[in-house]
Amino acid sequence: MALINHRAREINFKIVYYGPGLGGKTTNLRCLYERLPADRRGKMISIATDHERTLFFDFLPIELGQVAGLNTRFHLYTVPGQSYYRLSRRVVLQGIDGLVFVADSHPARARANQESLEDLATNLMTLGLPPEQLRRMPRVIQYNKRDLPEALPIENMRATLNPSGHPDFEAEAQHGRGVSETLRSICKAVLGRLSEPVSAPAASISA
Repeated sequence: MALINHRAREINFKIVYYGPGLGGKTTNLRCLYERLPADRRGKMISIATDHERTLFFDFLPIELGQVAGLNTRFHLYTVPGQSYYRLSRRVVLQGIDGLVFVADSHPARARANQESLEDLATNLMTLGLPPEQLRRMPRVIQYNKRDLPEALPIENMRATLNPSGHPDFEAEAQHGRGVSETLRSICKAVLGRLSEPVSAPAASISA
């Protein structure tokens, strides 16, 4: 849910990168962080686990303009992909405004992609959001590791992971391809959500 900081004259949005372990979520955030000007990004925070890190940082996208006279600030999060971090994923999903699902194009990871998508649906249900709000939540699908010689056909991945036809992008996050395009798409979708007649009200904070 968007948060308005009246003192800073900003409206804050939370975007979560979700997907199977080692699929490229962390690589996406690190690539974005390195590309953003230092004066428009916050500090990258890393919460280490035994096998993977949860990362998050915020940034101010000047090029997207203002909303009702307020600057927009996006907070980007990754979530651990391993099954035993289910509780961590549920916590990170709280207050979400937009979602990027990062799928792994390696054939051996096809089942992991599907299981992660099913896990996402289950965890979103635990947030207590109305079904209509869940259905309308902005989402973008990224098919990562397209540079692999044995990468799954994109048509097959779309059929299994994106039957609803959400915006999607092919990517090579390790080399930066498709990373900025994915982010730009989800940011625009989140902002577009504000103009819809049925939308969750923004919470208000004073500091």
